[in-house]
Amino acid sequence: MFPTHLLLNSARLTLFTRAGCGLCDTAKNTVLQLQKRRPFEYVEADIMEPGNKSWKDVYEFDVPVLHVQSVHNGLPKEANLSDARKLFHRWTEQEVERSVDEAEKTQS
Repeated sequence: MFPTHLLLNSARLTLFTRAGCGLCDTAKNTVLQLQKRRPFEYVEADIMEPGNKSWKDVYEFDVPVLHVQSVHNGLPKEANLSDARKLFHRWTEQEVERSVDEAEKTQS
């Protein structure tokens, strides 16, 4: 894991997923491979969990979905629809990295 101070001006990636989703497993592995090379906060949200009903309503037929958000001094604290760059279904490590680069550039 990377030191916390490196994450203060980084990106937050939220993977919206569900159990038994092969595409979701592939997507997670792609994101985790990138995280081995560069720091960012990573969170998973299973849309089928009761507390995630609002995300299920949005992404039930679209998982996996990856939100890439700018994080400045720890804000925002959670995923939202308005400011996230979104990747749907299948993506490469290079596509994720480009989204992280774009998110980090918008922090200044």
